[in-house]
Amino acid sequence: MTVTARETLLHVNYRHSGKSVAAANNMGMREMQARAFEKRAAQYLLIKAPPACGKSRALMFLALDKVLHQGIEKVIVAVPQMAIGSSFRNTDLMSSGFFANWEIEDKYNLCGADSVTSKSETVLEFLNDPDAHYLVCAHPTLIYFYDKLADKTALNKTLVAVDEFHHVSASEDNRLGGVIHSLITDTTAHIVAMTGSYFRGDQVPVLDPKDEAKFEKVTYTYYEQLNGYKYLKDLSIDYAFYDGVWTDAVGEILDTHKKTIIHIPSVNSRESTKDKYNEVGAILDIIGRTESFNPETGIYSIKTADGRSLRVADLVSDNVMGQQSRTLDYLRKITKKEDVDIIIALGMAKEGFDWPWCEYALTVGYRNSLTEVVQIIGRATRDAPGKTHAQFTNLITKPEALQEDVEHAVNSLLKAITLSLLMEQVLAPNVHFRTRSDGWQEKPPQPNGGDGVSIDIEDGENPLSGEAKEILRNNVPDIIEKLFTSSEEVKKAILLPTEDMGKVIANAELPRIIAEMYPETDLTPEEIETIAKAVYTALHININGQGGHGGMGGGNNPPEGGGKQGNPEVEVTQDNSALLNVDGKFLNLEDLDLNLILQVNPFKGAYEFVSRNIDAPTLKAIQDTVVARRSKVSQEEAMLMWPHIKDFKRQYGRDPNPLASNDYERRLGEVLAYIRRKKAEALGGQR
Repeated sequence: MTVTARETLLHVNYRHSGKSVAAANNMGMREMQARAFEKRAAQYLLIKAPPACGKSRALMFLALDKVLHQGIEKVIVAVPQMAIGSSFRNTDLMSSGFFANWEIEDKYNLCGADSVTSKSETVLEFLNDPDAHYLVCAHPTLIYFYDKLADKTALNKTLVAVDEFHHVSASEDNRLGGVIHSLITDTTAHIVAMTGSYFRGDQVPVLDPKDEAKFEKVTYTYYEQLNGYKYLKDLSIDYAFYDGVWTDAVGEILDTHKKTIIHIPSVNSRESTKDKYNEVGAILDIIGRTESFNPETGIYSIKTADGRSLRVADLVSDNVMGQQSRTLDYLRKITKKEDVDIIIALGMAKEGFDWPWCEYALTVGYRNSLTEVVQIIGRATRDAPGKTHAQFTNLITKPEALQEDVEHAVNSLLKAITLSLLMEQVLAPNVHFRTRSDGWQEKPPQPNGGDGVSIDIEDGENPLSGEAKEILRNNVPDIIEKLFTSSEEVKKAILLPTEDMGKVIANAELPRIIAEMYPETDLTPEEIETIAKAVYTALHININGQGGHGGMGGGNNPPEGGGKQGNPEVEVTQDNSALLNVDGKFLNLEDLDLNLILQVNPFKGAYEFVSRNIDAPTLKAIQDTVVARRSKVSQEEAMLMWPHIKDFKRQYGRDPNPLASNDYERRLGEVLAYIRRKKAEALGGQR
């Protein structure tokens, strides 16, 4: 099998209209930037958009308007790494039609090469400088400065912008999350949050749900971004498993004709040989014969077997003092496609790393974090002249599991990645139950280290029996499975809920199933009803992804009716997202009837998965499916809104966007997604 003959696991085609890089209005804004600027008056704004779509410049537009037109006096921009600060250097915006340029004093660019060492003190100085309006710093600087700030209200007329916002966490241990929460509760400051993946790689949500509800949101997906590119036409995702040592397998995948970033495995991972320097050497040998090395740039010159000379950057080896920093600095300054051909990295060249010519991201070792996977894919999905195809390949050691189990996990993972690129939240919450009779504290602890949603059951007056608590602790998934398989009518009612059927499920079906499953127990009718309410709440969360949005019958609690006054109440007290788990714990994936795997091929003593291609219409159909399920459209509303959808298309020459900032357009887009879904079902089901 040669590299050129390899099929890819996930293939997405795009129209490449050029809209993503072209101005969408007379102020020089791209489509995403214009969408964000429409929300410029929002006190709290969350921008979810992929790499290279112009989030940095969008912030410049927003910040300048807030300072010049909205009474904001100071702007603090915080980035996760010093290197990313270069995205906020001085920028000419007026030549493209905007009313001001983005200009920042060198003194207050705390990510610059010559920035001061006492950075937190400089931020305090900045607040007291009447002539200074804009400052750029790293996340740690924002944290240290905020700790030193005695009077938090000094930031009342300040905009705090946080880039790569998924570094924030609702956990009490996350200091950046603590700063954001304090800004919301203790000041009148404005906040702009920007990220390409609004979820974390751990078990904790980015924001507390009450804080998140305060944010206006702008969402711009990979589909919209890549569909509007000028050069890049398609993206492919591939998974290959091997048996043995990864350095023996990588030569079968690496195509030295592509501009490539190779991420070698963590030294603590199963794939690692525990010697990163020898691993780098093995990759260099696979590429060809080393001719020279430039210690000033960290670039190897390597001659391939067919006589080509390649330039390879090593971001792994740190045995020479300052070598990594010099190499990274060189990579930040390159301006031509010919400057570098391959980059070898370990923990670098992921988040915020800009090498637009990269067309192939080869990652060795399983990544437990979906956030990291999305970030790595983003390295290869920038638009550049002559670049028509981008690919992500994950090379993984063969799992000790049945092939069909691996196939199911990979298919689930691919669906999760696809939806994540559409900026959908796919990490399913892990639900935990606690009863008042167990003696919880006023402020409940994070269950299992912060993993999941806590559902509190108020049974102080009528404590649940040990049997009832045991069922809640260990058997809720079994009850839900039994409910799903009880009848097609019930399954349809769960996935396509109505208020009436929600009441039937909560007040009749679930109590009946629980009584049938546990006939030998001494559960009272009241306990069965309480368990049914708790299971219904858990089901509601897993179907909708959040405790307080949408759901069968609406609200956090089950529909009223059928219960006696004074029965224990069920309340969702926390809404957290669980850690990515490929064993089938994704949100909204099992009912997404999409099998991406077409066949299995042998590869290096193991196998690789090959699937049918996914083109742009299919990707759009996936988004429509999710939007239609989430938006709760009725057939009556669809019939009422259809003429307005046709009027919108006639006026603007396009379909209404279900992710639009404008509420009216967004609702039209949601209704259109519902209509398309119903049409697909009528034609025999979705693909």
